[in-house]
Amino acid sequence: MGTFQVELKKVVDDSYEIEVGFGLQQALISDLKGGLVKGITKFAVITDSIVKELYAEPVLELLQANGYQADLFVFEAGEKSKTRKTKEEIEDAMLEMGYRRDCCIIAVGGGVVTDLAGFVAGTYGRGVPFINYATTLLAAADASVGGKTAVDTPLATNLIGIFNQPEKVYLDIAAWKTLPQRQISSGLAETIKHACLASREFFDYLKEHMEDILQVEKEACEKIAEWNCRVKYEVVMKDERESGLREALNLGHTVGRAIETVSDYRLLHGEAVAIGLVAEVRLAEKMGYVTAKEREEVISLLKRAGLPTSIPDDIDCEALVKKLYTDKKVKNGKLRFVLQKGIGAVVEFEEGVFATPIEEETAREIIFACR
Repeated sequence: MGTFQVELKKVVDDSYEIEVGFGLQQALISDLKGGLVKGITKFAVITDSIVKELYAEPVLELLQANGYQADLFVFEAGEKSKTRKTKEEIEDAMLEMGYRRDCCIIAVGGGVVTDLAGFVAGTYGRGVPFINYATTLLAAADASVGGKTAVDTPLATNLIGIFNQPEKVYLDIAAWKTLPQRQISSGLAETIKHACLASREFFDYLKEHMEDILQVEKEACEKIAEWNCRVKYEVVMKDERESGLREALNLGHTVGRAIETVSDYRLLHGEAVAIGLVAEVRLAEKMGYVTAKEREEVISLLKRAGLPTSIPDDIDCEALVKKLYTDKKVKNGKLRFVLQKGIGAVVEFEEGVFATPIEEETAREIIFACR
């Protein structure tokens, strides 16, 4: 009996461009004509029931008017639709309409759409190219950038998925003007998170310009969109596969994701993350990494953004503690938290390690303090 070595070393360039602007539909068409996805003329536009009429149908019509074959694939809006079942339904619909490996997926929508469509693209035909056309502040701040795609299950969120980088990302700030105020606030939670973990200057800019951002003032929104991208880029560039530093982007998410699930998604992602950031900053203060003044600065900024800062009365805190164990940072049955260091940095507990084990009783104490 012998062995045979299979040599499969690869050099892969997954670089892509992020374009920030207002009304970028025509820019998308121009890029396709310029060879963004060379040789492809067939496009599956994936969107949700809310974004369909506002942005996906105009994109579809532009594609068709410019000679491309394109079809719309729509699922019910909301985090509850980010499931394996929805993914399967989209894939079956694409197969039925003759989509094969010679196609490209265009995700038009918020974070649920970009997460789901990116996952479909990564597995459909063993991988087809995809483009993100982000229409929400939350997607611009987080989901559409960085290549993490996934679906949720009844037991946990985002634990079934792949890393898959898009061909390009379009952040259309004009679309933010169509968002309800609650959605703008939700997106600001991830923005505040980025400031807390990476830039005191960014944090101070948010403090100074919060009202402009809430009113979707052009200059302020372009500034925070670019700043969000820069923070994510500087982290993802160093740790694309979340083996170390990228865990820092989970600041506030250990408690936040648990709250989101236990609330049965009555809370928006950003609303849950905001409460998670409050829990995290309280824990960081308890462990000596954040001062009382810094803790109050974070909580005050979240409030100014229109975000909740305490756990709603209808959420069972004990159920929440149990749900913490479904977090993807859990190792060897131990809860692990990312903690900020002051405002604008995170704690590196040892070289390349940005999450630390926390005893359940300590986590319980912090959660009940957030009631």
